[in-house]
Amino acid sequence: MIFGGRSSEDDTVVEMLASAIRRDISFGVLRPDQKLKLADLRQAYGGSNHSMRETLRILSSEGVVEAASQRGFRVTSATEDDLRDILLVRLEVEKLGLKRSLERSDVAWEGRVVAALHAVSRADAVVQGNPDDVTALEWDEACRNLSMTLISASGSPRLTTMAAQFYGQSRRFRLALLREGRIDFAARGARRAALQEAIIARDEGRALGILEDEIGADLGA
Repeated sequence: MIFGGRSSEDDTVVEMLASAIRRDISFGVLRPDQKLKLADLRQAYGGSNHSMRETLRILSSEGVVEAASQRGFRVTSATEDDLRDILLVRLEVEKLGLKRSLERSDVAWEGRVVAALHAVSRADAVVQGNPDDVTALEWDEACRNLSMTLISASGSPRLTTMAAQFYGQSRRFRLALLREGRIDFAARGARRAALQEAIIARDEGRALGILEDEIGADLGA
């Protein structure tokens, strides 16, 4: 009997393709609203028709690619309205996640948060001295890890999944700010220090207010 399904090798190829295309969308190599044709993508990134379709399906589920009926795929738009909508959802979801994490937290979660805050501080220092693409992506991953750690004690896998999705959709806006030199790293450091103090003190109101300021600054609001 022959069983269907993808092999681990197929999964690895799709993961590599998704990572490469996600990176190029984040850095604007693939522009907002750009049509994504299978033949062109395979020439640029490799893979089979099947693996590229699966890759586009995954990226579509993440919201960085859109599927249009009978019209293939395109890069998701990046308008000011898109930015405001992403900011709205990130604020609602991440503040709820942090609120629940503070209510359910333990010493282990607090330790993870402190470690994630320290990692972002180190990444800030590195990216300011060497802002190439690799360093920028490592910096962004440290920022992502901090956001996910802050809500990791929320007890809601669906909330965590939604937060990760919209954080991913905000990546190209954040990296654009980095490229344009519009990030105030001193202010970021001050907010993180204040956030750590508020979390250790379990000062929910202050922590949520600082997080709101941080997310707004993260997206240039």
